[in-house]
Amino acid sequence: MATVRKTITVTDQQDHWIKAQIEAGHYTNDSEYIRDLIRREQERNAELETVRAALREGESSGTPRSFDPEAFKKRMLSAHG
Repeated sequence: MATVRKTITVTDQQDHWIKAQIEAGHYTNDSEYIRDLIRREQERNAELETVRAALREGESSGTPRSFDPEAFKKRMLSAHG
């Protein structure tokens, strides 16, 4: 995979945080830390999109029906003990 060199600017507080993460042994350098943050954000966005798609599917699935939670619990208990 090709890499692209980027220059970023962080506050002193952010720089200290990054350095503390490296000193604690969580990362070997600044770039590794930033790449991990990006990967996490990509995963989070993918999860959010999955939820959004499920919501769209539910909204377009038809007219809502009434739900009786007590009847549901009884059915589940009788079916699964």
